[in-house]
Amino acid sequence: MLIKPENFDLTNGSNVVRIMCGLFFFPHVAWKFIGWTGTVGFFAKAGLTPPELWVYSEAFFEALAAVGLELGIYTRWTALLGAFVLFVAAAALFKVGGFKWLWNLGGFEYPVFWALACVAVALNAWKEARAAATRPARAALSPAE
Repeated sequence: MLIKPENFDLTNGSNVVRIMCGLFFFPHVAWKFIGWTGTVGFFAKAGLTPPELWVYSEAFFEALAAVGLELGIYTRWTALLGAFVLFVAAAALFKVGGFKWLWNLGGFEYPVFWALACVAVALNAWKEARAAATRPARAALSPAE
């Protein structure tokens, strides 16, 4: 079963970070279409051609990462996918605006932080999977004699 109830246990800090990383993608995807002209213009300035194809691709992969992170589906891979698209966004911001760190000045601080949070989510998911794989299997209970 891919979607498990424990994926939504908000007393587990890892779940909270994973869910928040996913939630933040939804407005990011939506804004690509709300501000279509500006988005396409930005992608063109960043040298991503054809810009319309890049916008659709980025939106698709961000939506895929969002859903996977939200539901805890293939967390390792969806978190790495999210990190990748965010590092691409940071590189585009750097290419268009130069070395501006602060997000409120058009810098790449926010996507870098968010990408690193996604990497942390992926690493934690790998750690949890490895721990689960090395746990001894429960011995089958035999009927009492």
